[in-house]
Amino acid sequence: MNAASPYLHDWAESGEAGMLEDFGIGKDALDGAEVLVASYTYEDYSGSAYVLFRRDGKLFEVHGGHCSCHGLSEESYSGGPTQWQPEEADADSIRHRIVNGTWGEEDRIQEAVLAALASANTGAQP
Repeated sequence: MNAASPYLHDWAESGEAGMLEDFGIGKDALDGAEVLVASYTYEDYSGSAYVLFRRDGKLFEVHGGHCSCHGLSEESYSGGPTQWQPEEADADSIRHRIVNGTWGEEDRIQEAVLAALASANTGAQP
């Protein structure tokens, strides 16, 4: 049985290659990483991206968003060369944001993240 792809929405068909291209990063940005969930949507002249990956037993999140004037690969609002700016995260905090807080992502992403956390043996429970 094949596991479902971690790539959702606009990346469902292009997968890893589409994600790398949209963020303007090379494959080396994922060295040693396992992508657990990656979602990108672009509609109404704006885009939103969320990536959850694991590297060396640690979880990382990448959040991106843009209007029609910019893309994920262009200079971020914080001044970086791309919006690919991984931030270390822990499963309990992610789960808390989904279950008790303001997640800001659609239900399908929430469900995928909770399932990924559970299957990645990170200690979080769906």
